[in-house]
Amino acid sequence: MNPPMDFSAQVAEQAVHWLLEMQQGQLSPRQQLAWQQWLDAHSEHRRAWEHIQRVNSRLRGLSSPLAHAALNAPKSGSRRQALKLLLILGAGSAVTWGVREHNPLPSLLADYRSPLGQRRKISLGSGGLLQLNTASAADVRDGGLIRLLEGEMYLSATQSFEVQTAHGVLKAQGARLNVRQFAERTQVALFEGRVELITQKRAPMLLPVARQLSFGETTISEAKSLDANSGAWTDGMLIAAHMRLGDFLDELSRYRRGQISCDAQVADLLISGTYPLDDSERILDLLQISLPVKVRRFTRYWVNVEASV
Repeated sequence: MNPPMDFSAQVAEQAVHWLLEMQQGQLSPRQQLAWQQWLDAHSEHRRAWEHIQRVNSRLRGLSSPLAHAALNAPKSGSRRQALKLLLILGAGSAVTWGVREHNPLPSLLADYRSPLGQRRKISLGSGGLLQLNTASAADVRDGGLIRLLEGEMYLSATQSFEVQTAHGVLKAQGARLNVRQFAERTQVALFEGRVELITQKRAPMLLPVARQLSFGETTISEAKSLDANSGAWTDGMLIAAHMRLGDFLDELSRYRRGQISCDAQVADLLISGTYPLDDSERILDLLQISLPVKVRRFTRYWVNVEASV
């Protein structure tokens, strides 16, 4: 059995991107610098890179027709997608496609999923609406059960629903709520209706309306006022109200492929405004107008925001 892969699907895809770039030819000095900066940015990146290299070596020794086609087909978009999928999945010794709990792409077998940078609406019947944010996945079962497997969702429904995340259960009645799942916690914002939170080692509690909080398997944070950006993605917007630039870029990076890094020198600058999520390049250009920063594009997948002087 393969060891657990303790890195996210997004980081896995970034590692695959760099491997594919290297396979197409020697990196330019600028690309080499960008790759090294990505590798050194976080230990998660290095773990993903080492894993992807191991899997790539293993694939080259396989007789699987799927692996053969992915590795030896012409360098087309479909070939890149096939190889990328094989690498991210981790491909066992015989390129098995079994799903493990530590699989970095649980969304592959989800009832509904939304690709990176896109959003999706799902009608639940009886006027209920489920929306999935970028790179999100959910199962919907009879009886009003929704399992959020990855990412973020918005639920608006008059009937009762039960929302399960990795950290607890939300029992909603006639509610509008936004739920975002992180590695160690789930964040929920309740706009209206009745929602009861049930976690493994805490007594059930009713969530306060027009408030948001985070919870883990054993912890629940203090409820606070809804922030300006809560649920704004359902309208295709990213709203910042005196948000740290570093946090703003982290949010923006959820909607585009590749990596946006931010120098510590400018990370604490504050930004306010309303930005369209479907045009991240324009947002990056606007930063150079509203803040004393410069946006350096090493490749279309690697961007660094730094001080302009």
